[in-house]
Amino acid sequence: MHLHVVLPTVTTPATPVLSATSGTRWPASLWAALMLLCGVLFLDGLDVSMVGVALPSIGSELHMSTSSLQWVISGYVLGYGGFLLLGGRTADLLGRRRVLLVALGIFAAASLLGGLVDDPTLLIAARFIKGAAAAFTAPAGLSIITTTFPEGPSRNRALSIYTAFGASGFSSGLILGGLMTEVGWRWTFLLPAPIAIAVLIAGIRLIPNHGRPDGPRQGYDVLGAATSTLALLLLVYTVVSASSVGWASPITLGSFAVVLALVVAFVMIERRVAHPLLRLGILRNKNVLAADLTAMAVFGSYAGFQFIGTIYMQSLLHWSPLSMALAFLPAGLIVAFGGPRTGALVNRFGAGRVVALGLASFVLAYGLFLQIDANPNYALAILPSMVLLGLGFALSFPALNIQATTGVGDDEQGLASGLVQTSFQVGGAIALAVVTAVLNATTPRTTAEVIASYHPALAVVTGIALAGLIATVAISGLRKPAATEEPALEPELAQV
Repeated sequence: MHLHVVLPTVTTPATPVLSATSGTRWPASLWAALMLLCGVLFLDGLDVSMVGVALPSIGSELHMSTSSLQWVISGYVLGYGGFLLLGGRTADLLGRRRVLLVALGIFAAASLLGGLVDDPTLLIAARFIKGAAAAFTAPAGLSIITTTFPEGPSRNRALSIYTAFGASGFSSGLILGGLMTEVGWRWTFLLPAPIAIAVLIAGIRLIPNHGRPDGPRQGYDVLGAATSTLALLLLVYTVVSASSVGWASPITLGSFAVVLALVVAFVMIERRVAHPLLRLGILRNKNVLAADLTAMAVFGSYAGFQFIGTIYMQSLLHWSPLSMALAFLPAGLIVAFGGPRTGALVNRFGAGRVVALGLASFVLAYGLFLQIDANPNYALAILPSMVLLGLGFALSFPALNIQATTGVGDDEQGLASGLVQTSFQVGGAIALAVVTAVLNATTPRTTAEVIASYHPALAVVTGIALAGLIATVAISGLRKPAATEEPALEPELAQV
């Protein structure tokens, strides 16, 4: 299982060299590279939310059942969650720039394929390929940032801006998805393609080509890559499928047993191989461990909440996709304007404190949503939860990415980035499956019974967020870290 990808070396005079004489003032070339990487994350968020809004139209035109239609989303999650760990380590070994650009090209091709096919199986396959491509672009882009900006205020500022773009892409996708669906659902697939191509072309010019990373050549952990990828793929597939085949069915239980066997085999391989895919010692870093566990809780609770909110607004209240998007918009706006400022809070109070405050906001948001009824006053019943959601994301997402890469060497930044991204996706898949099972446990007949059926699911969502809050306090604590002097920016992008 060897991955050999070669891009032509860019040696034209237009290739920029990023330099800075201080850690606080960034040159234009550095800003340009950062904005390009923000564009990659913006594209990921845009794509996911646009397609989610278009699901009813897709099902109607392609005659897809509800169970098969969920795989339009789940296929993306399967590819994304299954390949993230491999994607992060591949970026470390083959070069982050190389991996980012190749994966962007595949992402664009899969977008075109999804917008042109009429067969549901091909559509789901295109989503899987696109998710797998994003599993390489996400950790590659994040690790380029963390190896370019030194640990401290500069990196915190860059990651705050970066994560805010991801949330902005998601919220923008909700609006654009509603508008594009009015024209035709295929545009929700086709629109990301030219954006990805434009970012790819800009990336060739704006991100300097340094070839492979410096240092001794490392061997490829083929067995580790195979077992970890198969374990993640099967775990996500089993969790997503459990709601339809049954959590206690022999198929589900057998699949979980195989996942466990693969995880055990992976750990044994990583302890013995000379150049492991995942150096297990990285998990002894409290920052990494706390960020990964908390990331599962943050995205898991939100994925469950969004599912409940979508059913409530579209199925019970009969709101249009665009109306639902506008209901969630305040949260996106708070993240877009507040997220870039989170780095300053981390500098002052520490990542652990900021993450804990963000999770407390999530707990309050989900708890307040319990007051919903069949005729809600948006300003009183829904808006407070959306405001708290926005605060939770604005605080926790940038802080988690900062925390997950703190104290990690440049040679493992891709691995650390892949780990936290994997945690987000696996947490989301598991929590969504659990919430779906709780909602399907009853068959409500009246409107009052439908609303009552949301309460146990919301309790699960709130409990997940509360568990994340407890985990981050227990592992990382709430003490402010000792102040350290920030080193100057490196004279050019390293190992990309």
